[in-house]
Amino acid sequence: MNAQPMMNQDEETGEDVQEAVVTMHPMADRGQNLRIVEAMLFAAAEPIAMDAFKEFLPEGTNVESILADLTENYANRGVNIVQVAGKFALRTAADMGAILRREKTEQKRLTKAALETLAIIAYHQPTTRAEIEDVRGVAISKGTLDNLLEIGWVKMRGRRKTPGRPVTYGTTESFLDHFGLNELTDLPGLQELKSAGLLDGNLPPGFDIPMPRLSDDLTADEDPLDGTEQMPLEMHLPEDSAPEANS
Repeated sequence: MNAQPMMNQDEETGEDVQEAVVTMHPMADRGQNLRIVEAMLFAAAEPIAMDAFKEFLPEGTNVESILADLTENYANRGVNIVQVAGKFALRTAADMGAILRREKTEQKRLTKAALETLAIIAYHQPTTRAEIEDVRGVAISKGTLDNLLEIGWVKMRGRRKTPGRPVTYGTTESFLDHFGLNELTDLPGLQELKSAGLLDGNLPPGFDIPMPRLSDDLTADEDPLDGTEQMPLEMHLPEDSAPEANS
């Protein structure tokens, strides 16, 4: 705190009297703001958006600068501040994972078809079931999309403005969070996939990896969902359009 003199007049004598006025050091407010942001990150169950921080801080606070300072301070600690899907969260430092891991509950593994479907949706979104099958070259087995929707990595975006109005699919923030991505452009490109051995070295001429869309906004060839999408995902058409069973 700083003490600064201020001149006032004595009411009885009329003489100037020097008084000390105590003011808060300018860094004190910033220190409190750092604590607020740190506490929010620690208590949050999900990554926090920039606007959420601003709701708890004085107007005009430079949240970006505070987050940058905290990120630097936590860089060499057991937990780091990371950015996922454009939001901020505390995560265990990457090199601590192996040390802390003692027992791990075995989770249900996705099938190869589900992983391929997820990859196609991530890179080609918004995409329909028929478009996914066209890329894979085979039909999607029953329940594949249901599983991805249930996990929360894929969502229904809208309906394509084509005959039958098929549902279009895209990835979610949970997908970005699980795979440690800040945005879809962080997905590996062609050279990265080849280096990791995930693509055949003898690719056809002109083969390339598409650039995913960054926006959740509907495209010009998409209509909003109409509320009938709770039906089984294999049945995008009305019942009277479904093929009849063989007798």
